[in-house]
Amino acid sequence: MIKVVKFGGSSLADAEQFRKVGRIIRKDADRRYVVPSAPGKRTPDDTKVTDMLYGCYGVAIMEEEECEEEFESRLEKIKERYDEIIEGLGLSMDLTDEFRMIRENFIRKTGRDYAASRGEYLNGRIMAEYLGYPFIDAADVIFFDEDGNFDAKKTDQVLAEVLAEKKCAVIPGFYGSMPDGSVKTFSRGGSDITGSIVAKAVHADMYENWTDVSGFLITDPRIIPNPKAIDVITYRELRELSYMGATVLHEDAIFPVRKEGIPINIRNTNIPEDKGTLIVESTCRKPRFVITGIAGKKDFASITVEKAMMNTEVGFCKKVLEVFSDNGISIEHMPSGIDTFTIFVHQDEFEEKEQKVIAGIHRAVEPDFLELESDLALIAVVGRGMRATRGTSGRIFSALAHANVNVKMIDQGSSELNIIIGVRNHDFETAIRAIYDIFVNTML
Repeated sequence: MIKVVKFGGSSLADAEQFRKVGRIIRKDADRRYVVPSAPGKRTPDDTKVTDMLYGCYGVAIMEEEECEEEFESRLEKIKERYDEIIEGLGLSMDLTDEFRMIRENFIRKTGRDYAASRGEYLNGRIMAEYLGYPFIDAADVIFFDEDGNFDAKKTDQVLAEVLAEKKCAVIPGFYGSMPDGSVKTFSRGGSDITGSIVAKAVHADMYENWTDVSGFLITDPRIIPNPKAIDVITYRELRELSYMGATVLHEDAIFPVRKEGIPINIRNTNIPEDKGTLIVESTCRKPRFVITGIAGKKDFASITVEKAMMNTEVGFCKKVLEVFSDNGISIEHMPSGIDTFTIFVHQDEFEEKEQKVIAGIHRAVEPDFLELESDLALIAVVGRGMRATRGTSGRIFSALAHANVNVKMIDQGSSELNIIIGVRNHDFETAIRAIYDIFVNTML
């Protein structure tokens, strides 16, 4: 077997965490390709190295002379973080030359992407030294095009050729390079994506993503204390939950491995004996509960457009949607009826342009009625088990009514994989507790 293993920032925050990671890798010879993140927080009030690098670079590019001392101080603190890890692991390596290069590039204003990428780069150097694995700079094997978009075809070709000659390797996450050789990063959490890209390139049998939780939980533990874990989840279910706010795995990390049918295993570095959550294309395994997960977001606005005989007017919806497109507003959800439909958008995006949008809709379709509502939340109830279970929507309505939650909208996709519920912001947590209770607690 071939396993690609990615470790998050909390798993590599200090020397003790590095040792845990080392034990995990050495315990299984199939764990051959390692993708490290930058050091994360050691304590709740600590600062992630990536944030330290952003701050240091921000000071470096200032023109004021008094900032020079501050810049040197911040850079030294970052070096101290890495030196502590190196000393704690008993390694003989020295990062002085690396930091000299970083200092020069910061002063030359090489860019925020370069600055942020050094966290993963340096941790990758240390990890390779610690394991005795070859180090491969992600900038040499992961590519973006001239518009800054990830170049999947070139990356897969080059990365596959390079790794075919390496029985094992360390490839830092989060970044790659532009056609001119400059460093380009993925969005925050992009090390997940790097791990997925590496797994695809080596045709891995498993992509293990190690973090500080034992897989996915059915819902947010800040709302439900100690929610049950998800044993197995499909890519489609994960996509729905990630889009609605579940954050254990970067949602873009799904696509490279999904095309290859490579399962993802979310594991806990601090409790490595836990099996975690397995993410697969499809499965015959029956879920423990009717639902797989509950996730949601607050702060939406809704725009309801009503016009008699709307369904007979060709292009009606298209004209309305073009108003939002012209104003640069993305649409989150759009339930509809015969003579009415409602558009949900992020409230902060909409507020500044609401009057332009309203005027644009009036000019485009001359509606009979137009209504705005704000401070709304959307909740997604997701689960492959809902297909074979009658009365799921009814149980949701009953649970919410019993909790005195007023439902503003409910919509079920044709795939029967998810149900979207709209409630007021102030009912968000109450609604999630009620849904969790009816589908999970009552089944225990």
